Amino acid sequence: MSLIEKRASRSSERPRRDRPYRTAGSADIMKPSLGGLIAKYALLIVVLGIMVFPFLWQLSTSFKGGSENIYDFPPTLIPQAPTVEHYAEVFRTIPVLDYARNSLMVGVGTVITNVIFATLGGYALGCLKFRGKGIVMAIFFSTLLLPGEVTLTSQYLTVKSLGLANTLWGVFLPGAIAAINVLLMAAACRMIPGDTLDAATIDGANTMQRLRHIVWPNIRGMVSVVALFSFIGAWDEFLWPLVVLSDPANYTLTVGMDYLNSTFGANPRVIAAGTMIALVPIIILFAVLQKQFFKGVEEGSVKG
Repeated sequence: MSLIEKRASRSSERPRRDRPYRTAGSADIMKPSLGGLIAKYALLIVVLGIMVFPFLWQLSTSFKGGSENIYDFPPTLIPQAPTVEHYAEVFRTIPVLDYARNSLMVGVGTVITNVIFATLGGYALGCLKFRGKGIVMAIFFSTLLLPGEVTLTSQYLTVKSLGLANTLWGVFLPGAIAAINVLLMAAACRMIPGDTLDAATIDGANTMQRLRHIVWPNIRGMVSVVALFSFIGAWDEFLWPLVVLSDPANYTLTVGMDYLNSTFGANPRVIAAGTMIALVPIIILFAVLQKQFFKGVEEGSVKG
């Protein structure tokens, strides 16, 4: 008998320790009871209603005519006389396309810089060893404890000193890199086996080659999460553009939509139509990237 056959026979005779010990009926431990299953789905329906109902009510309000009561109880979500006049009123009141272009420029720039710098920073924190790494991680985590309003004044003074006040560059600069995105990328990079990176280093691969051929293929799912969060955050940002911008020609879409609250404060139908217009790009983007988004969330929660 050869050496390989002897090892194979020995391994087959050894007891398998990777199989969990099971007793009779142990397969049903994780199976929920009928009452628990009903309670779980009832809770999911309640949470879904709390999250989705405001959106449906806003969408219904944007299509309801002036003669319909939008505050009926129980609310009616199907308009009796649907109309798109409120959407036309929004386009007649404010330059929606110009404001959307400004928001798109800021959002795309924010996505590009966050993906690049968060990937580089995440690789350094997740894969490299250097002195003071714990202090750097603590600084990143400490920034998450501060609300944005705390640094609003300092950010404005910095942007003003750079001569970027009342410009889209001034809106874009503070969000060019976010600490949470660096930490997300660091968590994704930490899941890459260190032996693989060490082997690439021994083979003569430099930093950019390791990033391109090893790190990037393993973190693409998390990159989609960072990109989506960055774009949504830049698109929905209201307070910072409101502080920085004073020229209506440079308004982003969220700041421009605020004009509807002052002009059509007594007509919530027009305000609802403006809200729906601002939400359309976010809905389309998430519908396109939802597969990559959930893949990235799964990769970030389960270490393979």
